[in-house]
Amino acid sequence: SSLLGGLNYIATILNMRTKGMSMTRMPLTMWAILFTAILGVLSFPVLLSGAILLLFDRNLGTSFYLSDIVVNGEILPNEGGSAILFQHLFWFLGHPEVYIILLPAMGMVSEILSVNSRKPIFGYMAMIGSLFAITILAFLVWAHHMFVTGLNPFLGAFFVLLTLLIAVPSAIKVFNWLTTLWRGNIRFPPGMLFAIGFVSLFISGGLTGLFLGNSTIDIHLHDTKFVVAHFHIVMGVASMFGMFAGIYHWFPKMFGRYLNHTLGYIHFWVTIIGAYLIFWPMHYEGLAGVPRRYLDLRGWHSFNKFDDLNKMITIVSIIVFAMQLMFVFNFFYSIFKGRKVRTQNPWGSNTLEWTTPIRPGHGNWPGEIPEVHRWPYDYGKDGRDFIPQTEPVGANESQEH
Repeated sequence: SSLLGGLNYIATILNMRTKGMSMTRMPLTMWAILFTAILGVLSFPVLLSGAILLLFDRNLGTSFYLSDIVVNGEILPNEGGSAILFQHLFWFLGHPEVYIILLPAMGMVSEILSVNSRKPIFGYMAMIGSLFAITILAFLVWAHHMFVTGLNPFLGAFFVLLTLLIAVPSAIKVFNWLTTLWRGNIRFPPGMLFAIGFVSLFISGGLTGLFLGNSTIDIHLHDTKFVVAHFHIVMGVASMFGMFAGIYHWFPKMFGRYLNHTLGYIHFWVTIIGAYLIFWPMHYEGLAGVPRRYLDLRGWHSFNKFDDLNKMITIVSIIVFAMQLMFVFNFFYSIFKGRKVRTQNPWGSNTLEWTTPIRPGHGNWPGEIPEVHRWPYDYGKDGRDFIPQTEPVGANESQEH
């Protein structure tokens, strides 16, 4: 399903754009989905192949993962095997999967920040280039998950370089997001708060990744709470914030009603404060050597001092989970009882979806699909708050971005 879905997205974006919608007029959300689909199409088959080979080894007597065919001149029997070979295939999906989850959030956040800052996205072409660079590098860093597995240390040094290199396009995106916010006429609906929260979490989690991307430091930090904290902040919580931002932003278009904003603000503040209270202390536990995946740490006296901290983390986790239940209630309640949308384009956005009727029917537009004449980020231009993509470019109007 991932393979066919990815091919569908790629074919649709490349071949079925509306008239005038060149690639450089596409919203960054669509660029992110395009690169996400490419990642999925190229990485998921590798995991499937690895799993099939593993099943063959375990059930059909094959030797795809045999560690050494011949030892001391003697042919090995069809048993045992090398976990490292399987890990290479597993993590070849496992790391692109991180960006399969993160890239759509990056695209949505780019759109939401620009709309609610009333400013054009800063560095549109650089944002596309950084998405492309992340997509390429995502396939070249998988072995940083394997520094302590017995991987050749010279090969490890190569993956350290590539892992640290992926911080460059990530930093470009962060710089452009912050510059988009700079001196903007910022509005703060819940979707915007979650988008800003995504940027905060992406920075925090990304910085801790610099430690884990170094093979010498990773020897100490591997399989500790430090890894749990890094992974959940940068991928788990940050990607969820991108999803929440998208839901709050596009909910009026999906259902013709608003989510309850008061509950949305409560949802945001409790979740972001709770996320930092849960995962930030885990960095210090990891530095002290507290291992992950252990139910009971009382066998180590040196870890007893973290008992109260772990209890606090558990309590905050329960509270944050309760907030997500409140969001689920808000979502389904608002579908039927939420405040009705009275205008076609409540956020003053430029992209095509906001030119449809308040409650779109089959095919979204009642007539022909509108023609596109400009890029999607003309905000605060020529004395106007926003200029939709469907409006033709004026005779003396510049179109630089």
